[in-house]
Amino acid sequence: MVYRGGLENRFGVTPNGGSNPSPSAKVMKEYTNLIVWAVIIGAAFAFAWKSGYLQRFSNYIDGTREELRKCSWPTREELKGSTILVILSVLMVGIFTAAVDLVVISAVRLII
Repeated sequence: MVYRGGLENRFGVTPNGGSNPSPSAKVMKEYTNLIVWAVIIGAAFAFAWKSGYLQRFSNYIDGTREELRKCSWPTREELKGSTILVILSVLMVGIFTAAVDLVVISAVRLII
């Protein structure tokens, strides 16, 4: 057997005991995996189409778009104000939690 570059496998096995596959066999194995996955995905798509799942999903997307068109979206100024309010609220809750934690730790240290 002659392999790439004229090198031949004189003993017919590799150090791990298997035969030394030709480069074309490696490429064929990769293509075989690709073909198998393509068939599986195609079959799943065909099943979804035949069962009506794709139509239901399309209807869901259309309904969602229609509902989003009905929504009133905030202006840039309203969004800035709401963002600042949320940041301040989170900071206040964090400071309150840290203060309560310090008080509880001090009380526990006094008791122990």
